[in-house]
Formats: sequence, structure tokens, C-alpha cells
Amino acid sequence: MTLLLPILLPVGVFLSARWLTGQFRRYALDRGLFDVPNARSSHVLPTPRVGGLAIVLTTLMALPLLAAMSVLAWPTIWGLLGGTGLAALIGFADDHSHIAPPLRLLGHFIAAGWILAWFGGLPPLSLLGLVVELHWLGYVVAALYLVWVLNLTNFMDGIDGIAGVEAITVCLGGALLYLVTVPGTRQWLAPLVLAAATLGFLVWNWPPARIFMGDAGSGFLGLMLAAFSLQAGWLAPTLFWSWLILLGAFVVDTTVTLFRRVVRGERFYEAHRSHAYQHAAQRWGSHLPVTLAVGAINLCWLLPIALMVAVGSLDGVLGVFIAYTPIVGASLWLRAGTPSLAC
Repeated sequence: MTLLLPILLPVGVFLSARWLTGQFRRYALDRGLFDVPNARSSHVLPTPRVGGLAIVLTTLMALPLLAAMSVLAWPTIWGLLGGTGLAALIGFADDHSHIAPPLRLLGHFIAAGWILAWFGGLPPLSLLGLVVELHWLGYVVAALYLVWVLNLTNFMDGIDGIAGVEAITVCLGGALLYLVTVPGTRQWLAPLVLAAATLGFLVWNWPPARIFMGDAGSGFLGLMLAAFSLQAGWLAPTLFWSWLILLGAFVVDTTVTLFRRVVRGERFYEAHRSHAYQHAAQRWGSHLPVTLAVGAINLCWLLPIALMVAVGSLDGVLGVFIAYTPIVGASLWLRAGTPSLAC
């Protein structure tokens, strides 16, 4: 039975998340929780939200089992339970009634601080052949990083299936990194569980989506992925850079878009439709090609580079530069950070 648990747990999580998503769809329909299309939306029909709660609940319930199976240590589990749970709670409240951005951001930093308190801050970084420790400054850098990835996942969750495909492919890549670089570890099961929960939701969110993730789900996913990258860095310094490479599609699109909006003098925190992926969906007239393209970029471009960094064949910083450069070029070509022609 012990040997079957690594297989049974993800399967159980997937089935539970798939069932729960349907229940949350009924809940959203009963409560009138819809994303109604407007000039800044990428969808055309009112669609229920809060489906991401299925990812939240199934993953959080699986975390103690990962500790019981000695996949993750209990301090890591407590950090994930408290931090990502708080992020999901803030998102859930925002899905029901708008929370002022400063208050929401404060909550995100509290969630990040909770995770870092249990994780021990930023792991040592492999930097140009040296292992660098930032000590107290590392807590500041790590908190900003956690909050940024949390929010950029929210920003990128704008077309059908894209956040789910991103999370699944990143988690599968992360699991492979563990198997290749740390033989004997079972930590690959942690991202696999998150991928299984996301897949259960994605069945309902696949284009054309029958339910959206909502801020509860996107915030939880973003913070969980960022936390996994820090945890991987504590296991092996090169693995943090590898995870950062895997997250490249979302990191680059959001960063380029935000930078260009700030340069243009726009309020970067306001809703908009100027991400590269949104321009691409408008250009191709469909969400599905863009969602598939993100998955292909993650698996065919970012994952091989991440593996090279993980095994020491490529410096982490150089790997990030190589991985990100063509994505930056594609984002600029797709006019990231400029108003949609349809607006």
C-alpha cells in the first residue's frame, strides 16, 4: 500500500478537485458570482467564478499527507498551509466583494512573511559559480518575490485555461527536476499533487470555460509555485534558478506589460487588457491557441534550459537570460503593455 500512495494520492486529488469544481460552479450560480464581460475582459459571456477553490481545498488537505509520507517536512507544511491558505482567503473575500488594493497587498505580504518564517528565508543562491547568502536582506527579497509571483499569476489568469496549463506544466517540470538532480527524494510528489488538483479544475476551465478560477485560486496557485521554488532552492541552490526559468512565460509577460504601462504613465494596478497573451488571443480570435502555446513554451523551451541549469551544465543567471530573451522579444512583438485595439 505504501508503494501505491504516490500514485493514489494524485489520482484522489484530481478526482476530488474535479468534483468540487462542479460543486463550486453550482455555488457561484446560486450566489450570482459571475465575471461579467466589459471593455477590459477577454471573454464574451458571463461566467461563474471561484472554481479555483477546488484547487485550494484539495491541495491543502493533501499537504499533511505529504508530511506523513515524509515527502515534505512539517515546518514546510505549516508554512504552506498558513501562507497559501491566507492568500486564498483574501482572494475568496475579493471574489465576493472588492477589497482595497493596499489592504489586499498587506495581506499578501503577511502571507509571504508566514511562509518565510517557517522556510527560513531566502535559500543560498548559486550566482556565477559562487554560493551567495543574503541573510536578513534575503527575507526582504524573498517576500517581494513571493508577492510578485502571487499577483502576476492573478494578472495572467485572463483567458480560458492559461493559468491551469501554466501551473500543470511548471509543476511537471519541477517534479522532473527533482527526479533528475536529487535521486532518492520523494519531493517530486508535492508539485505533482498541485498539478493533479489543477488538472481537476482545468477539466471545467478548458476553452470554452464553464467556470473561472477567481482570485482565490490564482493567488493560491501563484504563491504555492513561488514557495515551491524557494523550497527547491533549499534542497539545491541551482534548483531555484531552474524553477524561475520554468515560470518564465508568466514572469516575462507581466513584467514587460507592467514596465511599459508605468512608462506610459498609466495606473498599473487598474484592470486592463494589454498583456501579450491577451493581444495574442485577440489576434488569433481564440483562447485555445494561446493556452496551448504557453504549455508548449514551458515544455519545449523553458524545461530543457531549466534541466541544464539544474544539472550544472549552465549557470543559473545565464540560463534565465537565455530562457527569457526570446519571450521578451515575443512579448514586445505582441505589443505587451499597449492598449488593445478593441478597447
